[in-house]
Amino acid sequence: MSRSGAVAAEGLDEGVAAHYGDPLREQRALAAGTAFVDHSQRGVVTVRGADRLSWLTTLSSQDVSRLTPGESPELLLLSLQGRIEYDAHIIDDGEAAWLLVEAAEAAPLAQWLDSMKFMLRVEIADRSAEWGVLASSVALPLDAPYWQDPWPGVVPGGYAYSDSEHHPGAERPWFEYLVQLSELGERADALQSSGFSQAGSLAAEALRLAAWRPRWGAEIDEKTIPHELDLMRTAVHLSKGCYKGQETVARVHNLGHPPRRLVFLQLDGSQHTMPAAGAPVLLGERTVGTLTSVAQHYEMGPIGLAVVKRNVDPDAELTIQDGDEAYVAAQEIIVATDAGQVVGRQSGFLRPVR
Repeated sequence: MSRSGAVAAEGLDEGVAAHYGDPLREQRALAAGTAFVDHSQRGVVTVRGADRLSWLTTLSSQDVSRLTPGESPELLLLSLQGRIEYDAHIIDDGEAAWLLVEAAEAAPLAQWLDSMKFMLRVEIADRSAEWGVLASSVALPLDAPYWQDPWPGVVPGGYAYSDSEHHPGAERPWFEYLVQLSELGERADALQSSGFSQAGSLAAEALRLAAWRPRWGAEIDEKTIPHELDLMRTAVHLSKGCYKGQETVARVHNLGHPPRRLVFLQLDGSQHTMPAAGAPVLLGERTVGTLTSVAQHYEMGPIGLAVVKRNVDPDAELTIQDGDEAYVAAQEIIVATDAGQVVGRQSGFLRPVR
């Protein structure tokens, strides 16, 4: 925020710059791999101890029992009903597992993990006051541990609910570097000396939406199950042992359908404003979902992600109602309308477990 032209971000990115004076130029540079983003508002939780990886495996949706330095899984911690409570990006350096989360997740996650350790050899700490993240769409010349987003790949044990061959997320590599906050300015100066420019959080958000990438606190709410957001591809291992919420995950995947689905929205760009996240999504006069994120993309114009009811016609034109303003939006399928109920399927649109 001390950099020239910095304009403060709000919401999930409060504490860092939304942009530095030219959001679309910054977005182009970030997409081209010549810029980096300050994500120092992110939360960081560490789990140390000999039992850390096997313990996290028993608690979470992912198998990290054999995680080695350099690997980049994503894991979910679920409620008994299978709803997402925490979404963590995990790095292990051989001594500690580092969980990169949204700022609002860090303290309650550390507290919950501490309550679950019982007699195991693990130590949990919220390190958000000491550590943060610098991110980019390209590997940065930083001597620091990093998490590389597996999205939109299908990790071992995962399952894709959307078309992987033409997935726009394949055009968005993403790297999150763990840095000490006391060295943040020095690291940023070094990157700028190497030819990288700074981009704000608005640029990162627009590229995230274009890649159909869900985010905790935006697409994930108190009712979300992994199937609704296509998170089965990167954050769930369908063949691992028991964990809290597994029964719901297995039942919906094998025998049922998720009640909602994530969609990509291309908004009518004729208006000079954009709707706010949280605005209702309508089909005719009936509310069928919620706009979860919205951004101005440097090529596509206004875009958004929304969570809608599963049975909404995927070819229907939707309307976003924000106060007195109505915004027309065309939808693209992210999660298939027939997602789930895979028992007995031999082929089809959905990709099977690896």
